[in-house]
Amino acid sequence: MKTIALMLAAVIAAPTSARAFLQDAARWERQAQNVTIIRDDWGIAHVYGKTDADAVFGMIYAQAEDDFNRVETNYLNSLGRLAEAEGESAIYQDLRMKLFINPDSLRVRYAASPAWLKKLMNAWAEGLNFFLSKHPEVKPRVITRFEPWMALSFTEGSIGGDIERVNLRDLQAFYESGAASPSSTGTDDDDPLAEPTGSNGIAIAPANTQGHHALLWINPHTSFYFRSELQMVSDEGLNAYGAVTWGQIFIYQGFNATAGWMHTSSGVDNIDEFLETVTERGGGGGRYYYRHGAAELPVTVRRITVPYRGDGGMVRKTFTVFYTRHGPVVRKTGDRWVSISLMQSPVNALIQSYSRTKAKDYAAFTRVMDLHTNSSNNTLFADASGNIAYFHSNYIPRRDTTFDWSKAVDGSNPATDYRGVLSFNETPNVVNPPSGWVYNSNNWPWSAAGPDSPRRDAFPRYVENGTEESPRGYHALRVLAARRDFTMEGLRTAAFDSYLPAFERALPALLRAYDQAPDSVKARFAEQPGTIAGARGRCPHRSPCIGESKPCGGWPPPHGQRACRR
Repeated sequence: MKTIALMLAAVIAAPTSARAFLQDAARWERQAQNVTIIRDDWGIAHVYGKTDADAVFGMIYAQAEDDFNRVETNYLNSLGRLAEAEGESAIYQDLRMKLFINPDSLRVRYAASPAWLKKLMNAWAEGLNFFLSKHPEVKPRVITRFEPWMALSFTEGSIGGDIERVNLRDLQAFYESGAASPSSTGTDDDDPLAEPTGSNGIAIAPANTQGHHALLWINPHTSFYFRSELQMVSDEGLNAYGAVTWGQIFIYQGFNATAGWMHTSSGVDNIDEFLETVTERGGGGGRYYYRHGAAELPVTVRRITVPYRGDGGMVRKTFTVFYTRHGPVVRKTGDRWVSISLMQSPVNALIQSYSRTKAKDYAAFTRVMDLHTNSSNNTLFADASGNIAYFHSNYIPRRDTTFDWSKAVDGSNPATDYRGVLSFNETPNVVNPPSGWVYNSNNWPWSAAGPDSPRRDAFPRYVENGTEESPRGYHALRVLAARRDFTMEGLRTAAFDSYLPAFERALPALLRAYDQAPDSVKARFAEQPGTIAGARGRCPHRSPCIGESKPCGGWPPPHGQRACRR
């Protein structure tokens, strides 16, 4: 009792900030008592909490233990605060984020969020702050205290969000020189040597397996350590295992006791640019207006300040930025400004990302997808009842098909206005196909289930940007079709099949060129053709082709037909 009295006296006598910290620390300690974190032999955290909020508190604490720097860096990026850590080189990357992410708006959205979601966001912030209080040796680069609303800035989990599709060089050319400057060159800021990305997802129906249970293959292609791996369990029905993008409150791709889901990058066209016809009234420094139909509407003007780390401390650069009804202005082409429209619904996006981890079956999963906020991903799904599905991108604006939406459209024409979002039935999804399998390898949906795939001519062109099947797609058709005996090991073997379909097209031309080359050239490269001589006259899988006496070959292989038996 004496110890408690002394502690209370110290709190009363302490400055307000110190008292607040002690109160926070006591609250964090109480919540920590409801959480157990068990590390298995591989270091993977298995987090158990009384409530979902307790599980979130523990899982974000475990992520911070594993790599706090990656957690903080993801939020420096999503909040547009990277330049505060990395300096002037990140100014326009931050400006790009701040065009869409406004802390004041996120605070308002947080305050209006459902009570259960606010509890999760509160637990997320408190778990990180508790970690920092327990690890004074960890020095944040910028964010020394996390606030619950920050969780709304990063809600999907995929590599490179929609906002990152905005070209940085074009953005800088527009806002650095002023809106009245000449148009930008339109050069691409993508690094041609950047690490390739992509993913593979496969779901097999019970009829195609030896054990008569659905199988799901989850194969995300990411750089090393891009995501954490963990399990979240609570007494409120949460029990999910899988990959978590550093700093988020949900399992991005994984499974619970009765359902599993896998995401692949989508080729959907769901981000649009609009050509704006802008006039200035009042001379230099006057107001800007843009045309929409017969109306002249005022351009919305904001001031955005980007702090950045300089040699002598923090420096600030302020931009005057512009918005139309379509979204922020991000570049200029000719004498027209270009605004951009993309999905912005952070509360529903976070609800969808978290709720799917608790969806027990196909019906529950599709109810979650009715929120239509999973914009950059396709989804492969399987459940314990034997349902399998391929879901195409979950956010696709409904648009006038007379326009080419792969290019910037005329924003002054009201016919380019969005008409809501495509419903489930208007999207090229596949559910329980007769083929008994679905897959996606970042390719188009027109081969997702072999002969039972959606037909391209049944959907608007903008639902998919791809113009041809990919080599990985052809490979999947080879290893999945005509199989009724999959096991977990068999699916793993099929997924790691080393055959490269692209070489089926490339090798014959290479060998013909070698045959026609002079002897002096053949002498220099004698060893290489020898290693691939087996490709001549026989199946690349080194076994006979089904129903054929001639060599394997042909590009592409027959639609939905397995060319060779492994």
